[in-house]
Amino acid sequence: MIVALFEPEIPQNTGNIARLCAATGIRLLLVGRLGFSLSDKYLKRAGMDYWNYVDWEWIKSINEFFERFKQEEYDYRFISKFGKSYYTEIEKDLNKELILIFGNESYGLQEWVREKYKDYLYRIPMKEGMRSLNLSNSVAIVAYHLLAKKGFHGLC
Repeated sequence: MIVALFEPEIPQNTGNIARLCAATGIRLLLVGRLGFSLSDKYLKRAGMDYWNYVDWEWIKSINEFFERFKQEEYDYRFISKFGKSYYTEIEKDLNKELILIFGNESYGLQEWVREKYKDYLYRIPMKEGMRSLNLSNSVAIVAYHLLAKKGFHGLC
């Protein structure tokens, strides 16, 4: 499984997600413009000493992401409040490696991404009128749900 963060803005969230990825063996892709420096002290503090255990990469643009990680080779699942299906409906047995894609903290996924991939949008249910959940919490909810569906394979 791969987690891709499109244009993350808050270093603490990205650091927390990096720590989750280190603990679970999930690959992390930071995609596009970052709202912080990769040397940011808050990013490092949130990730603690786990960064050395994270398989991660910074991809400079969203277009470069789609060029390198082609849909013909990967199964995309986007997490967005605009999804019609719940994240619990993401299949556990996919034909290709799964990439869970999350938007940033301010506006989520760009509108063109949501429109182009509308059949691959999933949501985390919330009370009516709530804008969003914290990004690192959202990644943890969905990632651990999918890990549980696979019996936490490789984890103890």
